[in-house]
Amino acid sequence: MATITIKQLHAKTGEEVRKAGKSRKPVAITDHGKLVAMLAAPHLYRSPGRRRVLLPEYAALLAKAGGNDLLDDLDAVRGDR
Repeated sequence: MATITIKQLHAKTGEEVRKAGKSRKPVAITDHGKLVAMLAAPHLYRSPGRRRVLLPEYAALLAKAGGNDLLDDLDAVRGDR
């Protein structure tokens, strides 16, 4: 995997972005030797494909009247987990 520093990216942003866009591998961006970001072509990014859903237990809890204490509500949803 290719690696460049933030300083190198700053100096040649357009060139580095174009190279990453054509590459089949992401480019690691480092700052003082630590990985801080990845630069990758869109075809390498996969959407998680998951939707957020409201758990039926939580929906029932929300529909219930009262329950002003958040911790009590969470305990009711968790049950014996």
